[in-house]
Amino acid sequence: MYKSKIIFLIYALIGIFALAGCSAEKESNGKLKIVATTTMLYDLGLNIGGNHVEVKALMSPGIDPHLFKASAGDVNLMQEADIVIYNGLHLEGKMADVFEALSKGGHSVICIEDGIDSSKLLTSEDEGSVYDPHIWFDVDLWKDAAKHVAGELSKIDEKNAGDYEKNLESYLKKLDALDAYIKERTSEIGEEQRVLVTAHDAFRYFARAYGYEVKGLQGISTEAEAGTADVKSLADFIYERKIKAVFVESSVPAKTIEALKAAVDSRGFVTEIGGELYSDSLGDEKSGTETYILTFRANIDTIVNALK
Repeated sequence: MYKSKIIFLIYALIGIFALAGCSAEKESNGKLKIVATTTMLYDLGLNIGGNHVEVKALMSPGIDPHLFKASAGDVNLMQEADIVIYNGLHLEGKMADVFEALSKGGHSVICIEDGIDSSKLLTSEDEGSVYDPHIWFDVDLWKDAAKHVAGELSKIDEKNAGDYEKNLESYLKKLDALDAYIKERTSEIGEEQRVLVTAHDAFRYFARAYGYEVKGLQGISTEAEAGTADVKSLADFIYERKIKAVFVESSVPAKTIEALKAAVDSRGFVTEIGGELYSDSLGDEKSGTETYILTFRANIDTIVNALK
């Protein structure tokens, strides 16, 4: 009953704003207003949209999209945008009703999931065979996401389709260079050392693409907390494999990894906390990791430096 009331209020709020006038008309400065849910999609929108768009991120650096709940102000922001870009694959699970309402209300909504071939997606049998949403950790999949955004923007804003295509071509070259850098750095460590232990299971696409084994204390969503049995099992694994380092994540509290380290140390083998990885959010300008490319480069540097 409570959920039904919330859904009704979301639809009602969007309907009220729609009556005030909703369209994909550009701002007075001639730019399309885009709202992207995550920092990754904010950066993607900027790279593909270029000078023709103004992009706002619904979530700021360090925010966990698995747990994010849209406020009335957030719904208002999306309603007033010309285009909303979201990941899908249940990453923004608590906002599914909002996206559905926006779409049914005639708003331009770009879902990245729609641009990814389902045969390329990973699933988690432990979590009801749901798709893993962390597609940005495979650069090839992120290239597919970029192509999808470029294609959708070209449909919405046909006049500038040529520019979106040029921006896409330029960005794909940068992503190719990033992919080469990740592979080059990975080659610095032996295959037996390529074991990545993190706070939650966000790096399986990374593992598949670049030849790593990954273990996460929590599942693909951070909604389910790790228990004592999870910590014990993973601590045994680290002790047996003599893994040199484990990693905290910028959008997940460090306490679970700290507890894991303590459990491993108590077994007589010292594993280090190898550093902080960016998982469900980019970094910020202060850290020099405010773009997808800079964030991924920082991640691979942190991983390789700690494990080799």
